[in-house]
Amino acid sequence: MQERIWVFIGAVVLVLFTVLVTAYLVHRREEKRMGEFQDIILKKQREEVQNIYQTMRGWRHDYHNHMQIIKAYLDRNQVRETLDYLEHLEEDLDSIDIAIRTGNVSVDAILSSKVSIASKRKIEVNYKAVVPKELQVSDVHLCAIIGNLLDNAIEACEKVEESKRFIRVYLGVFKGQLYISVTNATNATRRRKLYELITEKQGEHGLGLKRIDRIAASYDGYVNRKNEPGVFATEVLLPL
Repeated sequence: MQERIWVFIGAVVLVLFTVLVTAYLVHRREEKRMGEFQDIILKKQREEVQNIYQTMRGWRHDYHNHMQIIKAYLDRNQVRETLDYLEHLEEDLDSIDIAIRTGNVSVDAILSSKVSIASKRKIEVNYKAVVPKELQVSDVHLCAIIGNLLDNAIEACEKVEESKRFIRVYLGVFKGQLYISVTNATNATRRRKLYELITEKQGEHGLGLKRIDRIAASYDGYVNRKNEPGVFATEVLLPL
C-alpha cells in the first residue's frame, strides 16, 4: 500500500514537473518571438526615418544648384519660370520635411514617417500631438506603441475605398496621464468582440497588439479598443 502511495506521488510530481517545463519553454519561445518582432519593427522604423533624413540631406546638397537655376531665370527676367521652379521646390521640400513638432524628437520622426507613408497610400491623416518633456515611458516604448498603432491603422485603411480612408491621431495629456488615441477607417460592417480582433490579427500585427498591451501593462497603463461599423479606435493611457 505504501509503495503505491509513493508511486502515485512520484507520478504527480512528474506530471507537475512536465507541466512546469512545458510552460517555461512556451514562455521562452513567446519571448523569443516577441524579441524578434521588436527587432523587425525597430529596424523598419529606423529605415523609414533614415530615408527621410537621407532625402533631406540630398535636397540640401542640391541647394546651390537650385540657386544657380533661379538666378539664371531672374537674369533673363523669366519671372513666371522662376515662380514655377520655386513652387516645385516647395512641393518637393514639403514632401520630405519632418513638419510634425510634438516636443519630442523621436515622436516627431516616427509620426512624420507614418504620416508620409499614409499620404502616399491616399489616406487622409489628421493629427494633434503634444508630448510633455517629463515622461515615465521611454522614447523607445512610446515610439513602439505609436508605430504599431499607425501600422495597423494604415493596413486597415488600405482595405477601404480611397474616398473613405482616414486616420485621426491625438497625443497629449488627459487627466494627468499621457493619452494616445488612434482612430481609423475599416471595412468592417459590424461590431466585433475583442477576441475576434485578436484572432484576426495574426503574424506581425498580432504581435503588434500584444506588444502594445505589454508595454502599457509594464507602466501600469491602460489600453482600450473600440469598434463600430466602418471605424476602429484604440486608446492608450500611460502614467506621467
